[in-house]
Amino acid sequence: MNPSAESAGRFNRREALRRAGLGMGLLAGSTLLADLLGGAHVWADSPTLDPRTPPLPSKARAIIHLWAGGAPSHLDTFDPKPALERVRDTAIPGHSGVAFPSPFTFPHCGKSGLEISEIFPQLGQVADDLCVIRSMTTDVPAHSTAATFMHTGSLILPKPSVGSWVLYGLGSGNRNLPGFVTLGGAANWRQSVFLPSLFQGTRADFAAGRPVDRVLPNLRNEFSTMPEQRRQLDLVGQLNQQHLERVQRDEQLEARGESFELGYRMETEAVEAFDIGREPKEVRELYGKGEIAARLLCARRLVERGVRFVQIDVGGWDHHTALGRSIARTAENIDRAAAALITDLKRRGLLNSTLVWWGGEFGRTATCSGKVDENSGRDHHSKCFSHWLAGGGVKGGTAYGATDELGTDVAEKPVHVHDLHATILRLLGFDHKQLTYRYNGRDFRLTDNFGKIVEEIIA
Repeated sequence: MNPSAESAGRFNRREALRRAGLGMGLLAGSTLLADLLGGAHVWADSPTLDPRTPPLPSKARAIIHLWAGGAPSHLDTFDPKPALERVRDTAIPGHSGVAFPSPFTFPHCGKSGLEISEIFPQLGQVADDLCVIRSMTTDVPAHSTAATFMHTGSLILPKPSVGSWVLYGLGSGNRNLPGFVTLGGAANWRQSVFLPSLFQGTRADFAAGRPVDRVLPNLRNEFSTMPEQRRQLDLVGQLNQQHLERVQRDEQLEARGESFELGYRMETEAVEAFDIGREPKEVRELYGKGEIAARLLCARRLVERGVRFVQIDVGGWDHHTALGRSIARTAENIDRAAAALITDLKRRGLLNSTLVWWGGEFGRTATCSGKVDENSGRDHHSKCFSHWLAGGGVKGGTAYGATDELGTDVAEKPVHVHDLHATILRLLGFDHKQLTYRYNGRDFRLTDNFGKIVEEIIA
């Protein structure tokens, strides 16, 4: 009998199961049932970062998310609309302003002939690895709300981020590194909310040439040696176990203990993982110079070492004025590095198991205010926009879906944000309806009560 539970006049979960005579058999049965239903693994005692095999066939085992915050114009990147030239400077019914044709050409790239804007010459060279979704659609044309929706599947309520769901489902592929890392970006991009805090993302303040102890603050203990830290952690573990046995399970306490253990193990491996200076000169030259190039190279090093989800802020796409000049500069910052990432992953045999995902929160209008000139820009537009995926089991060299003649609305095969999330989870080996977490009496999931898998883009 558990004296603490007895004296309190209540039973914890472990005591109730023991008294009922079911014990671990019931827990094993629940795990088996979850597997049969295609759901996530169920933890018998506590959440862990142990690697887990997804219930469905899959190729992708990691994701590199290139977050193009600011809302890139689909009309100037991956969705050519030559018909806009015919109506230049004239009103489009139902839209404010006048028609603004793209100032850029869209050459046919690769063997597939995929049309990609001239502002992405390097990505054009890896066109046969890209799957461009031209029929994305979302609900709100407001930056913060739409960005939160893309990251969490929720417009209003705080929900776990995509990366947290991925880590929850797959566990980590390296116990000595965080399973979910963000290189820049807002806090809600990495939040775990009601998922165990063990699955929250780790923000790395990474920059080219920055010492690793500044990339991850407090990485090294200045006051205790490694053997001393080991003895301290062992003592903490013993005390936590006593708390578990005599009182009840405390998820937050267990997650904190896991975080301490991870921090201890990271003191050696993280130094090496974030040090891109260890890469050969030809590899560093492949990615080019600049912070984005350094971050993408770092992301490849992280997934190579078992990190499940790496998110990189590659924003700067909010082009309300002087679009012709500004979008070209923003594209130049990511073009070479993104193409190098795909090439590098492919050379190392990692592209099939790593999904590279680029895109922003919504698209841009086909019109501009005033007369079309060099200072023209585009406003917010939520009805249609483009994302692209590469590797991870998607069909390369393809364009999925279509917008209408002027790029103002989806004309064929719409892909809502919930649909994109459902498809990404399927590429990882999960049914989005079954990867759930019970919180406050309800089974929550990334796609809420919506979402359908876009089967046509899966190889």
